[in-house]
Amino acid sequence: MKQLDAGEYPLRKIFSSDFEFRIPDYQRPYSWGNEQVLQLLDDLEGSLDRNTDEPYFLGSVVIVKEGTSAGAEVIDGQQRLTTLSILFAVLRDLTTNRQLAAELSEFVLEPGRIMAGTKPKPRLTLRQRDAAVFREHVQADGKIRELIGLPDSTLTTDAQRAIRDNAKALVLRLEAWPETRREELAAMMGTRTFLVVVSTPDLASAHRIFSVMNARGLDLTAADIFKSMVIGDIAPEDQPTYADKWEQEEQDLSRDGFAELFLHVRMIFAKERAQRTLLLEFEQQVLAGYLPGGGARFVDEVLIPYSDAYEHLITQNLPAVGGWEQVNGWLRRLVQLDNNDWRPPALWALKHHASDPAFLNPFLARLETLAASMLIRRMYATPRASRYAELLKQLEEGQGLDAPAFALGEDERAETLARLQGDVYLVQPVRRYVLLRLDEKLANQPGVTYQHKMITVEHVLPQNPRNDGQWVADFTDDERLVWTHRLANLVLLNRAKNSEAQRFDFEEKKTRYFTGPNGVATFALTTGVLRESAWTPQVLEARQARLVGVLAREWGLG
Repeated sequence: MKQLDAGEYPLRKIFSSDFEFRIPDYQRPYSWGNEQVLQLLDDLEGSLDRNTDEPYFLGSVVIVKEGTSAGAEVIDGQQRLTTLSILFAVLRDLTTNRQLAAELSEFVLEPGRIMAGTKPKPRLTLRQRDAAVFREHVQADGKIRELIGLPDSTLTTDAQRAIRDNAKALVLRLEAWPETRREELAAMMGTRTFLVVVSTPDLASAHRIFSVMNARGLDLTAADIFKSMVIGDIAPEDQPTYADKWEQEEQDLSRDGFAELFLHVRMIFAKERAQRTLLLEFEQQVLAGYLPGGGARFVDEVLIPYSDAYEHLITQNLPAVGGWEQVNGWLRRLVQLDNNDWRPPALWALKHHASDPAFLNPFLARLETLAASMLIRRMYATPRASRYAELLKQLEEGQGLDAPAFALGEDERAETLARLQGDVYLVQPVRRYVLLRLDEKLANQPGVTYQHKMITVEHVLPQNPRNDGQWVADFTDDERLVWTHRLANLVLLNRAKNSEAQRFDFEEKKTRYFTGPNGVATFALTTGVLRESAWTPQVLEARQARLVGVLAREWGLG
């Protein structure tokens, strides 16, 4: 057995001479976006606002490290370490406090010592292709403003662009804070913010540890603990009956789905985003209203109705008559979103209006419009949760379908429309959702779903046309830059992409690539392309206006 070391370390210890982190070249590149970075900052700010002495844990990292040597190869934890380094650098460059700036500088760059004959060196070294940009624009003092102004043309990888974009997002947020608050954040991060570091001197052992830490087992969940609390509160003679009820709901939803249910129920009761662990908050915000003495009432009034509602939500298995098929259709649309934050208000409606499709249909339509707009505008977790929390409060007050939180403001409608007019293809969760919704409207089949094993998004005008082909003749470089990734140039296919076929001229592409085995395109969006005799900037301009207009009417964007 290789020597294994695991411990909790404050960030001031993590970013010190005890560790010299290096991201090996075989690792995937840095990929966190604004959503994850701003969520991290929100979580830190939440801990700061609680103003307690309790430690705040940011998760774990797995490293290969030989004994007392500082060198540490990062197997898991690259995203956190890189983001924290960017955050320290932003705080360093924003502060007017020279002492704090010097201390923060040492978190990202180990200072050289003249008397020790050492030169400055980074605390964290990224993969070779990104290391220089990180060293010159993040770890070097005073370079953050320069970094966020760099154009795409000077950055050669997606990771470098992510570093720039995340630094910009943090600057925009933190420069609005007063200096004293930034100092408080820095102090909290240095004293009571921790990472769990698991290290081993052997690469194979580190990978095994990483696999075990990320494996899905049948470990005790929060739901299991809540079960013991609730069933233990019920009269002994009734405990077997209620234990059977509890286990039946868990079986109906699956263990993972049942665990998710408690997160959503907590949100419905608390009407605010989570601040601490589910174990603490669910007991305080939900169970405290039932225990002691009301365990059976909790099962009958909360667990079973919400569990049944959640089963309908995730399976869309409501009857196909009497307006319920339309409810299923809205649920099928919503589950295609890249987040689950919309689920608590949907669950609230499915529980409180369980027999009323006349209410549920307009309710879910309004919810889908709000959720789609926030998806398209790339709202991250905290503002999404805040909007849905406000909606839950208004629903509890009885405002129902007229709840103001449903309504998109003028700025929100304008931004949603502007995003739809832009390079939709470049944001994967957005392009898939938008194209499937658009295809549904064009097909005039509400709630349509496809049974294809694979659905891909393809360009008509290719991203990299041949130099001697029709595309170069029909489009200038500027026109290709404008139209390549916009909605009008995108179609859906039920097959894997083919790099050679993507570069076919238009007529050949229509006949050989955009049609099914029987010569008919599967998707309405794609069929519209087959009707065109040419593919030019003029055709794209008209198609763009038509397609965006369809979505604007569907979502009430004006």
